[in-house]
Amino acid sequence: MNQFKKMFTSGRIGKLTLKNRVVMPAIGVSLAKLNGEASDDMIRYYEERARGGVGLIITEITRVDDDTGVGTYKQLAVTDPKVIPQLQRLSDTVHKYDCKIFVQLHHPGRETSEDLIGGQKMIAPSAIADKFVGQTPRAMTTEEVGDMVKKFIKGAVIAKAGGIDGVEIHAAHGYLINQFLSPYSNHRTDRYGGSFHNRLRILQEIIAGIKYMNGQDYPVSVRISADEFVDGGLKIEDSVKIARTIESYGADAINVSSGIYESAPTIIEPGSYPQGWKRNLSTQIKKNVSVPVIAVDNIKTPEFAEELLESYASDFIGIARASLADPAWSYKARTGQSDQITTCIGCLLCFQALSEGKHAICAVNPRMGREREFSSLAKDGNGQNVVVIGGGPGGMEASKTLADRGYKVTLFDNQDQLGGTLNIAIVPPFKDKIELFRDHLINQVEKRENIDVHLNEKATVEAVQKLDPVGVFIAAGAKPIIPMLPGMDGNTVVTAEDYLAGKADVKGKAVVVGSGMTGLETAEKLIGEGHEVTIVEKLKSVGPGMNPTLLMDEMNRLKKMDPAPTIMTNEQMIGASDQGIKILNSIDHSMKSVPADTVVLSLGVKPDATGTEPFVEAFDQTKLIGDASSSGQIADAMKDGYTKAYIFEPVSVKTREGEVTE
Repeated sequence: MNQFKKMFTSGRIGKLTLKNRVVMPAIGVSLAKLNGEASDDMIRYYEERARGGVGLIITEITRVDDDTGVGTYKQLAVTDPKVIPQLQRLSDTVHKYDCKIFVQLHHPGRETSEDLIGGQKMIAPSAIADKFVGQTPRAMTTEEVGDMVKKFIKGAVIAKAGGIDGVEIHAAHGYLINQFLSPYSNHRTDRYGGSFHNRLRILQEIIAGIKYMNGQDYPVSVRISADEFVDGGLKIEDSVKIARTIESYGADAINVSSGIYESAPTIIEPGSYPQGWKRNLSTQIKKNVSVPVIAVDNIKTPEFAEELLESYASDFIGIARASLADPAWSYKARTGQSDQITTCIGCLLCFQALSEGKHAICAVNPRMGREREFSSLAKDGNGQNVVVIGGGPGGMEASKTLADRGYKVTLFDNQDQLGGTLNIAIVPPFKDKIELFRDHLINQVEKRENIDVHLNEKATVEAVQKLDPVGVFIAAGAKPIIPMLPGMDGNTVVTAEDYLAGKADVKGKAVVVGSGMTGLETAEKLIGEGHEVTIVEKLKSVGPGMNPTLLMDEMNRLKKMDPAPTIMTNEQMIGASDQGIKILNSIDHSMKSVPADTVVLSLGVKPDATGTEPFVEAFDQTKLIGDASSSGQIADAMKDGYTKAYIFEPVSVKTREGEVTE
């Protein structure tokens, strides 16, 4: 049954044996207690990944300094022995599943916010602002650097006391230790700057101190950015030398990543990046060191992970966001169920939530971060009939959740394939991750024997009544917003949704009205097909509401296209004609015309009440999911589908005494 022989062989880091080659690398979740202790929510979150079969878990960024080292509001910490009892609970819980756990020792340096550290100045090797953060830090004194070394060592001692199997020093992604390593951010002239070995001195002292305090056999991994992807930053040839030097310092493993905040898409790749796009980095490091190499290579599928191991790109594969999307990723791979994996789509919602001060969430896994809340799915369906209308992501999620509860689900969809809006979302360029997610979600529905799928069949009240369901879930999506403006009914006006679905043609020069994600992706597809495109946005900047990294990635691609789109902001469409559109400038109130052969509307969607009201009136137990209730994204549909199916309780009618109870 196990087709991934390399992935599921044991491996070693130092003298520590891991049961397989799957590592869940550090990924921020902000589920700790405010004082830095591991909370019950965090312990349950890591337990699910351990139970799901990974060989090693590396915790989220774990602060070693409560003063200037805060990365998120609810961040794990190893700054005080008071956290040891909860660390012990965390390690004991993970160890139940023969899984090992490291704590990642972290200080953000200049890559944090003054708001997170009480308004004081951030610290760094040199007083150079990170262009992404935009705040200038103060340079640490030589004495402060020495004190910081002690804090990292103390953190490792606390970790070991809590039963943690090893530590990882975060020297990547532009955080404090990375800032010392790189000439891009380290302009010091004391013993911690200047020459190559001086820049690495802080790391040498930390490793030596940890080995002295915890013993030479206590595993220490070091995470590095093998290429910072900025002019003047570290390149692979520099990092090969760094890796060899780190090995000589006593490091037991090198964890290879890339990028800093200023090159953010190379740290946490958007969905447009292919699997393994940076495999050359770990391959080069592995050729030059004898200690094992862990690597994150934007891995989504077990098949690709196995290929990386077989080609000696690394010794261990890092499954980070894929583990958020599906905590059973490893188990499903090992047991021949890789087609049942819920695939990460690279939407970056997990990190967007952190940047907004929330705990991490996942668009495709509604339970992520809420594992303790949704700990036990009731098995009380008893074969009762439930109807789900709409086979998009929300409808499929509701269907499989209800099926797992024991209900008999009838799923209606008027299309010839399940997927709903996902079938449109996969049309623009670089959407292979969403296509994988759609296909795996369909596989999960089709595998459940108590889901009866009716394709090419529009649900009617009469047809549903014949099934006598105890509940009806409506996930029939929404309709595009078309403003009440002159010319909207013209032959030259189409919606982005119809164009992407192949229901409408675009001819000649096109103007795309609306620059959200759908609008920008539509423009990219149009240019790729040879159209000259103008993007019109009524707000002051494009990409309203988009994740900054996704927007950066999309705009970088659009700027490189030939011809690049013309972008007009602060311009509101006030009408359309066969010649194009008329726009009103929101600043000077001037009006002008934008010539176009086709007008493509990308103004969002709204619930379609005409499709839901008949069912709401006909059935007592009707639940609206996703866009059928309020317009949103994949994450909203998935969360709605899961949570409403999770808490669903049929109404029981007692006709003997004429009373109705719930």
